[in-house]
Amino acid sequence: GIILVAINPYKQLPIYGDAIIHAYSGQNMGDMDPHIFAVAEEAYKQMARNNKNQSIIVSGESGAGKTVSARYTMRYFATVSKSSSNAHVEDKVLASNPITEAVGNAKTTRNDNSSRFGKYTEISFDQRYQIIGANMRTYLLEKSRVVFQVENERNYHIFYQLCASAMQPEYKHLKLGRSQENNLL
Repeated sequence: GIILVAINPYKQLPIYGDAIIHAYSGQNMGDMDPHIFAVAEEAYKQMARNNKNQSIIVSGESGAGKTVSARYTMRYFATVSKSSSNAHVEDKVLASNPITEAVGNAKTTRNDNSSRFGKYTEISFDQRYQIIGANMRTYLLEKSRVVFQVENERNYHIFYQLCASAMQPEYKHLKLGRSQENNLL
């Protein structure tokens, strides 16, 4: 299959807007510079041409930009399919991300917000190849972090968020203390 190596520049670049989406739309692979939109266009064309499901695997180390790449891909599909749900479908699909990050992300020595879970996102299209829905599943990859962390690393964010809320009346019954008192550090 097609392989694209992308590097996270850790800043917003002007290469992901609607004008760039339209430039890649309808193009053949290799006609333009390598880009996440070229990969998305090829998958979209193959789906429409062969009427078969397509997969795009986004892989990389912590902080590599996997979630952002998936978001760009979803925006591409929403735009080129002229879906009625074009109102930022990637935002709708990823709306659960803050909750998933609290439960599945932790501080590591290499990344303060390292994802400890994998995501599988399935986008559904109708007969006109317009987006009609999406489903995201998450898979916890590191259950051991619940009971043990390497030195200078932290547990899942949710534990610290709960401890920070310990004095709120609705959490009194949990008998939470500061994270340092609960041996979470």
